[in-house]
Parts: sequence; C-alpha cells; structure tokens
Amino acid sequence: MEKIDFKNVLAEKKEIIWKEYQKYLPGSTKPAYAQDRIQEYKAEDEFFWKTISDYPERQGKYIRGSLIMLACEAMGVDEKKAALTAAAMQASEDWILIHDDLEDGSLERRGKPALHHIYSMAQTINAGDALHIVMWKMLRDNEKILGTEKTFKVMDEMNKMLMRTTLGQSVEIKWIEENKLDLDDKDVFFVIGGKTTYYTICGPLRLGGIISGMNEKQLEALFEFGVPLGRCFQIKDDLLDLTSDFEGLKKQVGNDIFEGKRTLMLMHLLKNAKGNDLEKVKEILEKHREEKSMEEVKFIIDKMHEYDSIKYGEQKVEELKNQALKAFEEKLGFLSHKPGRAKLKAAIDFILTRKK
Repeated sequence: MEKIDFKNVLAEKKEIIWKEYQKYLPGSTKPAYAQDRIQEYKAEDEFFWKTISDYPERQGKYIRGSLIMLACEAMGVDEKKAALTAAAMQASEDWILIHDDLEDGSLERRGKPALHHIYSMAQTINAGDALHIVMWKMLRDNEKILGTEKTFKVMDEMNKMLMRTTLGQSVEIKWIEENKLDLDDKDVFFVIGGKTTYYTICGPLRLGGIISGMNEKQLEALFEFGVPLGRCFQIKDDLLDLTSDFEGLKKQVGNDIFEGKRTLMLMHLLKNAKGNDLEKVKEILEKHREEKSMEEVKFIIDKMHEYDSIKYGEQKVEELKNQALKAFEEKLGFLSHKPGRAKLKAAIDFILTRKK
C-alpha cells in the first residue's frame, strides 16, 4: 500500500473545513446570523469583523478538525457530517490562541505579529471573545445535521475539553508566576494533559466518535491512544521551539524559555545541571520575559544539549510514539474503514517527524 503523506490529508480536510468556517465570517456580505440594523456605524462594524477574522484567515495546520473528520471516515461515516464541528474546533483554536498569545506575551503567530501587537489589548481580548461566541453558534447549528441528541453530546464534549484546557493553562501560568522549579515529569504531563492530550488528540477524536455513533467503551479507548500521542505531540512541539525556526514561520528560537514554560526538557535540566550552571539557569528563570536576553536563552539551550535534556525529550517522544502505535493496534480495531484508518496511523508519524 502506498505511503500516505499526512500533509496532503491535512490540506484535503482544511479545504472542506475552511469552506464551512467562512460561512460564519464576513465575505462579500456578513453572515446571516450577524445581520442587524447598524448601517450608520458601518466603519466600526467592519473594524470589528476585521479583528475577528485575522487569526482564522492566517489558517493553521487544522490537525484537530482533521482528526474529527478522520474518526468519522475510519468508522465508515460520511466525513461531511463532521465538517461544521471541525470548523467549530478550528474556531476554538483561534480564539484560544488569541488569548494565549496575549497571556504569554508572544511576539508572532503563524508568521505574522501576534494580534495584540496589531490592535490594543482590549480589542484583542474582545476579538477572542467574539470568536468564542462564533464557535458556540456553529455547534448549535449542528442540530440541522446531527439531530438534537448528538448536537448536545458534541457540545457537552466540547465543554469538558475546553474546561480541562483552561485548567491546564491556569496551572501553567500559576507555576510560571510562582517560578516553581521542583516539578517532575508527572507535573509536566498534568499540564500537557489538558492543553494538548485532551484538546489536540483525545477531544477531536471523541467528537468524531460521537458523530459517528461510537459507544462509551470505544470513546474511552480513544483516550488510551490519545494520551501518549498527545504527550508526544507537545514534547515534539517543545523540542522544535528549542531547535527550529518552524520553517521560517518563527524568528525567535527558545520562545518557551522567554515565556518561562515548564517543559520536560527544562525540568530535566534543573534536575541535572550542577554548580554555577544550575545557579545561572535559576537566575535567568527568575526574570520576566522582557528582562531575558537572547544570550541568556541560548545559554539555557546550550546547557540542555550539554546535560542531555534535548536527548531526554527525544527519547520520550520515541517512547510515547511506540505506546501510541501499540494502543492504536490493540485498542482501536473498530476504526477499520479504509483509507481512514491508514490516514489516522499516518498522523502518528507526522507528529514525530514534523518540522513545524
């Protein structure tokens, strides 16, 4: 069987999802649900929609929405039934990133300045809030496609997923603010559990599972597969932050160190660095983002190489990939329809080998 390039799968799904997403954003006319009588404030209305549409129009990889559709495809259910849910999933990513970039003080997003570097902080928060509202509108409109029962099951799953995601964000911010240094792998995986494991892998697959009629045992099996794959995804992302410019999309290497994020590699370094090296790392971590220099960030990255923290992360990625493959083969036999199953398996290799 010919090897599947998951990038092509993402491109194929993105086209379908974006078509749905655009229906809820202004094109030649405003979407029907947003029509109102404010013609005398046309310029203000256009500015509002411009801020909302900025991140959606930049378009990410659409991994989460694609997984929703692939779960349906692998169950033998028409993927188009999941297109609107997938668009809502992408809207959730966009509003979360707007707020996340502001909270983290990020400089860029998808190769362009982060939204709060284009508009005011207040307008940026409002744009994220508005996209959040758009997301729930999409999910509510699912009733025409899925019927009432499945629509509310999908909404309940989205609610659980987003609550766990925001909990993970809260904990991560808290530990950064407290400059907490005595964390281990379990602590790091707790944050990853909400921000990536559930939000990026398990949740999207379960949304597709609900749409395609999976039973509770099957939905639970998706967690057994998604946990190692989600951890693998996040650690790979953190490694890329230390070693890559994301194929030219990111000017600043070591952004997580600037932000003070508690990654697996940073915790490994804090446990293994000695003497003056350890003291200097701690000293740098005490500083706020704007106080850190590129030289200081590079010092930490160099020490991560010296103390095998990068290697430790790479070994964990490989280990977790193997766990995910084992769970895929042993627990997810019900995802049997081709080529959906093969496309899902290709996603595992993509996560391990991606460059951005």
